[in-house]
Amino acid sequence: MHVVSIDKHAINEMPRVTFPGRIHIIDAVSQVKSAVNALRTSSIVGFDTETRPCFKRGERHSVALLQLSSETDAFLFRLNKTGIPAPLQQFLEDSTCMKVGLSTTDDFHQLARVSDFHPAGFVELQQLVKQYQVTDQSLQKIYAILFQQKISKGQQLTNWEAPQLTDAQQRYAAIDAWACLRIYHYLASGNFIPEQSPYWHELVTVE
Repeated sequence: MHVVSIDKHAINEMPRVTFPGRIHIIDAVSQVKSAVNALRTSSIVGFDTETRPCFKRGERHSVALLQLSSETDAFLFRLNKTGIPAPLQQFLEDSTCMKVGLSTTDDFHQLARVSDFHPAGFVELQQLVKQYQVTDQSLQKIYAILFQQKISKGQQLTNWEAPQLTDAQQRYAAIDAWACLRIYHYLASGNFIPEQSPYWHELVTVE
């Protein structure tokens, strides 16, 4: 049996991904409707969330940031400041608006603690890549396999509830949502042939 997978050492040698578009910070309820209207002009958008990390036993935080990105614009919704206003909730529940993300079930559980909503129109990348013999499940590894570029995870454990997000945090958050969209488009285009990938190899099992 052959699979497509990559190790961390190979990723570390790759050039870093940069976000090519515009980043919009949505930190007031009054900004949400126009942001959602802009997203609705895209046939499909990338999706992700960020939560302040917990460093103490028993500590728990709600989702602080929800990212939705088209190919050119990433919208970072600061849920710790706005909650999930009606226009955003309706977008997340709209089955005609396609959203693509990774490990979305975890995101849904977290978001349900902020607002009771019923997500629809989502594509789960972890399921999609299995159709292409890709066994890796992390966004960083999947992106590296397809594009030979590294998504830096340096900002992952920063404070997503900070009064102001740093430029590095904004870029990181935008890339995570945008990368999901780029992966989807590349696979849907038919350009990825598993057998032609440099990371195609025989799966070795230990008896």
